Amino acid sequence: MKTSHALVPPYVTKDGSTIRELMHPAVHGNAAQSLAEATVAPGCATAAHRHPVAEELYHVLEGTGLMTLGAERFAVEPGDTVCIPPGTAHRIANTGPGPLRVLCCCAPAYAHDDTELLPD
Repeated sequence: MKTSHALVPPYVTKDGSTIRELMHPAVHGNAAQSLAEATVAPGCATAAHRHPVAEELYHVLEGTGLMTLGAERFAVEPGDTVCIPPGTAHRIANTGPGPLRVLCCCAPAYAHDDTELLPD
């Protein structure tokens, strides 16, 4: 099982970020998790949301951002990894001049039905 970033078409997901689904059981045959690259444009943020079932990891590849995780808010930069427990409200805002690129790993795998949008 192998994917190539250049061959994975991007799409806009429920939280408003542009996603490339790099590995997902429904498409690639892996068993228990998904891996995606999310891009948030300068000055933009994802919609506040939570995943009732999935645990999510964000790993910042490029850019700077402000992570909201439950009641906490903190800066993130390349090399930072954030664990988002199931049911925890979260969003990420791009605070830099260029794209914010984040790897997002979900276990179990990402599902639109497991994404609940929250009021800002």
